[in-house]
Amino acid sequence: MRAGAPVRHEEVDAVEGRGPSLADVAALAGVSTQTVSRVSMGLDNVRPVTRDKVLAAMAQLGYAPNTAARALRYGSFRTIGVIAHRLARTGESRTVEAVVEAARREGYTVTLIDVESPSSDVVSAAATRLSHQAIDGLVIIRAETATPDSLALPPRLPVVVSDSRFVGHHPAVGADQGDGARSATQHLLDLGHRTVHHVAGPADSIPAQLRAEAWRDTLVAAGSPVPELVEGDWTAASGYDAGRRLAADPEVTAVFCANDEMAAGLLRALHEAGRAVPGDVSVVGFDDVLLAGYLWPPLTTVAQDFDEIGTRLVARLLQQVRSGEIEDDGDAEDLHEVVPVSLLVRQSTAPPPA
Repeated sequence: MRAGAPVRHEEVDAVEGRGPSLADVAALAGVSTQTVSRVSMGLDNVRPVTRDKVLAAMAQLGYAPNTAARALRYGSFRTIGVIAHRLARTGESRTVEAVVEAARREGYTVTLIDVESPSSDVVSAAATRLSHQAIDGLVIIRAETATPDSLALPPRLPVVVSDSRFVGHHPAVGADQGDGARSATQHLLDLGHRTVHHVAGPADSIPAQLRAEAWRDTLVAAGSPVPELVEGDWTAASGYDAGRRLAADPEVTAVFCANDEMAAGLLRALHEAGRAVPGDVSVVGFDDVLLAGYLWPPLTTVAQDFDEIGTRLVARLLQQVRSGEIEDDGDAEDLHEVVPVSLLVRQSTAPPPA
């Protein structure tokens, strides 16, 4: 049901006569039962003042909407399950935030599980656990080490993933990692740098692998030397360590970091070593975190549209939920949506020193 659509049925309580009812809440708040139902479902077509009155009445009476009864009435729990790994990382946290916001606009709530490991067994167990908690569909932000063949999901459960490896198995939505890394590397080459060094993400990260592959392929295509890759772990601390190592090499004039946090650490290391940015070394990041434009110098970076990714993930999932048709095989192009990225050129890049 879209936000703003009329509610034609009232929710019912699990057991008649026990506990406060939807009608009790409506009477206390001085509104209709339809309004209480809209508030309990998270729909937007309720005035803020009215919503606050209804929520206060719910809290005073101890009323909780019954999800099973709701599913019987509307044919849906209006809840989406989300599986993520390492929410502290920028990509995961911003994608989850975008999914939650997109779900809210559709009148859905989100149940989140942050798995400790991206292994097939752990992700499969999390999916089964969520399917038992009254969800209509599942968003997997990233399975990392799991594969389409090893990931066991509950049958007939609508699923979308933000992971290109699942193309042809489940609908996938993700940023164009390769194009972003190519744009960053080519930008530095076009400025006149002989080659570009790379501070990569961890080896078990699919986005890190895709960005590193595109960096390497771009250098090879340009006939530029391919320096040894420096591996980080997405943190500013690992970028700082990489920066101290690279700052000691006077031949280093350009560095592409696989995310903005590592780029921030690298900037500090270069500053402490007396290597000016961009006078001596040009630096490019990836993600365009809010802080990127306020570093000194402001960081050139690849911007991902996390809001668009979250919107498309939810839209693709609800398409399955509403149609009752599960997309799990078929043409890869039909199951994969690539969200474009863009290179934002700021003051951290310039031609190499004379």
